[in-house]
Amino acid sequence: MKVKDCMCCDVACVNPESKISDVAKLMLNKHVGCIPVCDNKKVVGLVTDRDLILRSLACDKDIKQTPVSEVMTTKVFNVSPDAEVSEASKIMCDCQVRRVPVVENDVLVGIITIGDLANNQNISNQEVSETVEGICKCHNNPKNAE
Repeated sequence: MKVKDCMCCDVACVNPESKISDVAKLMLNKHVGCIPVCDNKKVVGLVTDRDLILRSLACDKDIKQTPVSEVMTTKVFNVSPDAEVSEASKIMCDCQVRRVPVVENDVLVGIITIGDLANNQNISNQEVSETVEGICKCHNNPKNAE
């Protein structure tokens, strides 16, 4: 199965100058925990609900003045819509992420999440379970040792 057959195509995104408060409201309205940050349709970061808590609220940032570029995750892994779902699953495991932007010709065309895998009838429960295990597994990463 291809990523394009499983991904979400209706993806809201923001630009790097968007204010943290606006991004949080967008997450609330869209019922999502992650928003891609795009500059001219090219993904330059991702901001998660966790980023908003740990990098803004916990750091006393002014959420109405601070741009999302100050709190977003900049190391973003992506996948092609024509890739096999197993490739997206491998990226999730190897990079320990639950969401992967789907990019074609440097343009955001969707996002695939662990939820998309879990809710797809054509993906085995075993594959979903292995993906979740890979995401959560400690990979001898010093920050995971705490």
